[in-house]
Amino acid sequence: MANVFVTGAGGFIGAGLVWELVKRGHTVHAFTRSGKITTPPGFLPEQRPDFTHPNIKIVQGNITDRDSLRRGMDGCSQVYHLAGYAKNWARTFQPYFDNNVMGLCHVCEVAKQLAVERMVWTSTMLTFGPTPRGVVGDETTVRTTKFFTEYERSKSGAEVDALNYAADGLPLVIVNPGRVFGPGHLSEGNSVSLLIDMYDCGKVPFLLGGGRNVGNWVFVDDVVQGLILAMEHGRRGEKYLLGGENASLKEFLSLVDKVSGRRHFQITIRRPAAMTYAWLLKQRAQWLGVYPQITPEWVRVFLTDWAYSSAKAQRELGYRITPLEEAVRITYEWLLRVRSEAKS
Repeated sequence: MANVFVTGAGGFIGAGLVWELVKRGHTVHAFTRSGKITTPPGFLPEQRPDFTHPNIKIVQGNITDRDSLRRGMDGCSQVYHLAGYAKNWARTFQPYFDNNVMGLCHVCEVAKQLAVERMVWTSTMLTFGPTPRGVVGDETTVRTTKFFTEYERSKSGAEVDALNYAADGLPLVIVNPGRVFGPGHLSEGNSVSLLIDMYDCGKVPFLLGGGRNVGNWVFVDDVVQGLILAMEHGRRGEKYLLGGENASLKEFLSLVDKVSGRRHFQITIRRPAAMTYAWLLKQRAQWLGVYPQITPEWVRVFLTDWAYSSAKAQRELGYRITPLEEAVRITYEWLLRVRSEAKS
């Protein structure tokens, strides 16, 4: 069993990865900015993760600080790098650059110095760019559009650096997840589950552009398994899309209707109204510092198609996809337990 270093261990995907690695017998150096991992709500007793497990060593630090990285990574043969700045807004590009680009470089430099055996870095499907209507992309897709968001731009820049480190001999594998959702922390990183919850409660009945645009929806447990498979079988310098099924927002929400047993009210929001609303929220954020629910850049993301195939990961890694309806059902039942716990 390996000693494993995990950055972003307190996040939505990171916490799930830490617990899965511990269940497999590994010792995990869990690297978090806060110095703790909180237990997410809504889990059944037999499924609830225990972050006080003796095989979990919590290491407080920051990926912008090489000394803390070196302290946490020391003695580990495997590195999973998940930490970064994934929020939909910041006043400037600096937080994205510092965390997503320089943070990746810092982790790679320390991994080289400590001669780790394997490293898996989590990028995003967004770096490949939107797909034309009716086209399904893969790892060979070349982006032909400009970046919509600073997040995409920073992750794309970091991918260039990551591939250079791999070419120089660092045993680095890149994974690119789609829209991840499922049981775990209800944070911005799990925004799809938050969408399901608010839609079911009647708080977000809006369908941007009629909900026609396609996204790639992936269950969090699949991504966690994909990360471990990439560590075990991924080829150095290769990218692997870790996605699920491609479906429009309208199709996705229809599955929420189906598993909940009731039809929800829906309102179509056209592009001009959505862009105006998002622009006002962004201006308020710039002037008053009130964090925006959405920005015009992210409206553009959701008004394009992102249909991708995970065939390469399935073929080379043994990656498996949970059927979308099953993933929505598991998430919905978990959200009901979260609500019940909040009331008690």
